[in-house]
Amino acid sequence: MRKTKRVESLGQYFACCCKCAGLSALIAGAISLPASADTLSIGHTTWVGYGTLYLAQEKGFFEENGLDVELPTFEGSSGYMSALASGDLQGVAGTIAELVKYRSADFCFKAVVVLDDSYGGDGVVTESNVTSIHQLQGMTVGMNEGGASQFWLSYLLRNNNLSLSDVNIQNMSADAAAAAFIAGRIPVAVTWEPNLSFIRSHDRGHILVDSSETPGVIIDVVALSCDVIEQRPDDVNALVKGLYKAVDYFKNNPQASYALMAEGVGGYLEDPQDFAEATEGVRFYNESDNQDSIGNHDSPGNIADLVRVARETWNEVEGSSLNTTYSDIVDPSFIHQP
Repeated sequence: MRKTKRVESLGQYFACCCKCAGLSALIAGAISLPASADTLSIGHTTWVGYGTLYLAQEKGFFEENGLDVELPTFEGSSGYMSALASGDLQGVAGTIAELVKYRSADFCFKAVVVLDDSYGGDGVVTESNVTSIHQLQGMTVGMNEGGASQFWLSYLLRNNNLSLSDVNIQNMSADAAAAAFIAGRIPVAVTWEPNLSFIRSHDRGHILVDSSETPGVIIDVVALSCDVIEQRPDDVNALVKGLYKAVDYFKNNPQASYALMAEGVGGYLEDPQDFAEATEGVRFYNESDNQDSIGNHDSPGNIADLVRVARETWNEVEGSSLNTTYSDIVDPSFIHQP
């Protein structure tokens, strides 16, 4: 779960409070947030990687292709998935790992474009004498369960012939985990920026590994409902085209982009300088990056492996019986733009 800035409406407040995991509970807890027929309303939490959505919106890159995009902000994934399940949103922005948990035969949505990946923005902090992932075995790890942090830790452990069952997880937010580590209450924490920079600057332990060492693993996507994908392909194309143009604009005009994205994303990133610093820990995906990550049905990209690892992670730690595959949750039809 990424950090959030605010809840935009009373309806979203109630949607945010929906904490149940089951689809029926999600639908029952949803509050109506209607969008007009020519609008895509995409729910999300606050994260630097979603800046290009706001940049494309502010620069008119969606509008020039006949698309209006709304970007309501939610407290967490349970809130925006509730609204998507009820039809009050047409799409969401979130990590592929989180979205895998919600996909089912009765709740159809698919990722159509990758926004970004965490490239140093997430990290595992430990005492200085811990120098390898293998040494985490048997240790207490503070982290947020059920989200990107747990998925990423599982990925790291699996790559070192360990699993989540080999560590003792203490469930807490990324901020709380960083604070507990700094206070000496836990020996390991999985957290993200700006906590990583604070820990580095205060000479407290060290960053054992950060996400720059696992490029393309913690990725954020825009997923749209299957009805929207089937019935409004021109709008989906307009969305992807607008995002590609925003990434190009950002690369050529970073300072102007920081101001626009910071204003849009807001919250703890509302200052353009803070936003600029936060972008050092992410990579925004252009068309080529998307093609590498998503691939196609005949030759899936690395996102297929992420779907598999996420499925196995949630089945292991939550006792789920997920069988979500690449083709269930990814539609590669729109990433190749003319």
